[in-house]
Amino acid sequence: MAIQTDKSKAAGYILPFILITCCFALWGFANDVTNPMVKAFSKIFRMSVTDGTLVQVAFYGGYFAMAFPAAMFIRKHSYKAGVLMGLGLYAAGALLFLPSKITGQFYPFLIAYFIMTCGLSFLETSCNPYILSMGSEETATRRLNFAQSFNPIGSLVGMYVAMNFIQNRLNPLDTAGRATLSQNEFEAMKEADLSILISPYLAIGIVIIVMFILVAITKMPRSADSSHEIDFMPTLKRLIGIKRYREGVIAQFFYVGAQIMCWTFIIQYGTRLFTSQGMSEQAAEVLSQKYNMAAMVFFCASRFICTYFLKYINPGKLLKILASVACVLILGVIFIQGKAGLYCLVGVSACMSLMFPTIYGIALEGLGDDAKMGSAGLIMAILGGSVLPPFQAMIIDSGTLFGMPAVNLSYIVPLICFIVVAVFGHRRMKERITQNA
Repeated sequence: MAIQTDKSKAAGYILPFILITCCFALWGFANDVTNPMVKAFSKIFRMSVTDGTLVQVAFYGGYFAMAFPAAMFIRKHSYKAGVLMGLGLYAAGALLFLPSKITGQFYPFLIAYFIMTCGLSFLETSCNPYILSMGSEETATRRLNFAQSFNPIGSLVGMYVAMNFIQNRLNPLDTAGRATLSQNEFEAMKEADLSILISPYLAIGIVIIVMFILVAITKMPRSADSSHEIDFMPTLKRLIGIKRYREGVIAQFFYVGAQIMCWTFIIQYGTRLFTSQGMSEQAAEVLSQKYNMAAMVFFCASRFICTYFLKYINPGKLLKILASVACVLILGVIFIQGKAGLYCLVGVSACMSLMFPTIYGIALEGLGDDAKMGSAGLIMAILGGSVLPPFQAMIIDSGTLFGMPAVNLSYIVPLICFIVVAVFGHRRMKERITQNA
């Protein structure tokens, strides 16, 4: 009878698990359809690249600002309520691109991005621990890795949409050329380009509304929703006092920084390599972007493979192995100046595939209802993606250092990040061995 109850309970998780896993792909899409928009907005509004990066400031600002409010909302209500709030804000932000376009101004788009990523913060704060709660704790990290495997699929779709439905359709005239246009000509071009830019956002907004309805009408498990008391400060104090959680937040901060650096500056790395071989800068950038997409394919495939290996290998041990291999590959990126160095950089993505969900799962292990608040700290650690890349960028701007291309030497920053992740994995592996003993 008990076995039959367990089977029926597991069957009850299938549809909720599928719907929540779809959310992972949806925020992956949002992340990677937005990255190329820094350059797109710079061209459309005749702005500097620095002004264009306000897109990323608004994007990461939403993640950072909403993580703890999302956690408190989830704790007071439920994971399902958090998912619905996230989907609602995501849809609202995406649909706000239409009135933003009507204004013809840049800053309303930043508000739309901020609202959209407040929704993404709600989704990540809700969905990650929700997946962990859908079954036994022994398989929780493997379950989260499987769900996270759909995140890079969404990212690949986002990259494809950005390249083929936005970048390739925008007027090719660059910022300098647009500066020579009359005001009427500029306004007409801007109107046409903004109409192209907002289309994918309006489409994803409609998709999110459909997902909102599906989640709303589906009976979702409430297995981890035992307490609705917020108790913010006592909970925060408990979390900070847990060494594994505290170190997990630090490791996540450095991992996200490494991920963004490896995927952002592969363009600079490849462009320097290919232009040194006689290729034009534009052709070198296009070819480098193809290597970036190849890196994402490796990342996606490796996520499924590593999830399988988690059945047989301790999560901390596998995390340590992959971070150590990433360190070796990064050394190749730094010291090999030919194509082999670029191959090493693409290979790093295969090592990164496991890291975010595994650090997440290890850090929240055994936290019970405190996982709702603990999730917020791990989502706030995404801030590493905006804090750490400028350090690498400053090195790249040096041009040449110690007789080597500065872009190669700049990868010492991701190297440090992967060392931090390897140390975290090693400590957790030792901890698990001690517990088993």
